[in-house]
Amino acid sequence: MRHIRYVVAAADHGSFRRAAAALGIQESAVSRRIRDLEDRLGTMFFIRSPGGVKLTHAGKQFVQRGRKALLEIGMAKAEVSAIGRGDDGHLKIGIFSSLASGFLSELVQAFGERHVAIQLTFIDGNPAEHLAAIRHHKLDIAFITGTGPWPGCDSQQLWSERIFAVLPVHHPRASELEVSFEDLAHEPFIVSEAAPGEEIHDYLVQRLASRGRHPDIHQHLVGRDNLMQLVALGRGLTVTSEATTGTQFPGVVFRPIEDEVLPFCGVWSASNENPALAGLLDLARSMTSAVEQSAFNFLFPDKGDADP
Repeated sequence: MRHIRYVVAAADHGSFRRAAAALGIQESAVSRRIRDLEDRLGTMFFIRSPGGVKLTHAGKQFVQRGRKALLEIGMAKAEVSAIGRGDDGHLKIGIFSSLASGFLSELVQAFGERHVAIQLTFIDGNPAEHLAAIRHHKLDIAFITGTGPWPGCDSQQLWSERIFAVLPVHHPRASELEVSFEDLAHEPFIVSEAAPGEEIHDYLVQRLASRGRHPDIHQHLVGRDNLMQLVALGRGLTVTSEATTGTQFPGVVFRPIEDEVLPFCGVWSASNENPALAGLLDLARSMTSAVEQSAFNFLFPDKGDADP
């Protein structure tokens, strides 16, 4: 690298003396390095004269290639340095919650504003799929429900969301501010076969069976939008997490279910060395702390900024 820089500098300045001054070194160092390179390659790069130096044909070819090499290496150093600082790179994120609103939506927006050069790729899936992908480093992080532990993975609970019943607008309970599973236990429910349908199915079975009801749950191979439309058409009720309520679906209303809260965790591999992942985790943790502090101040206004 030093040899190439000296040759290019001498070509730019037309003399070893002026090249040395520009580089901040002794003229003898420039002359010696260039002579060593010429001897090693068996050709002259410069025609020397008292007035300076002039490139030979071989020298012109070498300088042309050398400039490109220095540019590429400089760009590579800058890119690697940016990745090392977490300013550049790529994150693959597994999601199990809607991005319509809530903590995850705010996290993605804030991270994108702070790290505009980092590419984010989002993958829908169920927790089992996400965990397998994390263990094989096919995902950098996943945001899933539950609190673990998950063998081979690190995790941290970051936020919670209330569970909402999705009702058609003409449903008798649609005008109420809150509902309970006792109110809905006799109703038919519908879920998607796609993620997170399986988890919602298991959740409903657990909640309804514990109330002495045999759950009436039908699965449909449709996405979220069509599932909501089926609710609007009176084909059954469903449930969703709070983040989904940030999206408007014609013909349905969202009503919180009494005492039903779902924790969400970030899960990642401890052996994942992606610097961008560390930046995302730092931001998520700081947002979690801010939410907890805000809740503490709301509950205990006289305590000021004491630790929750």
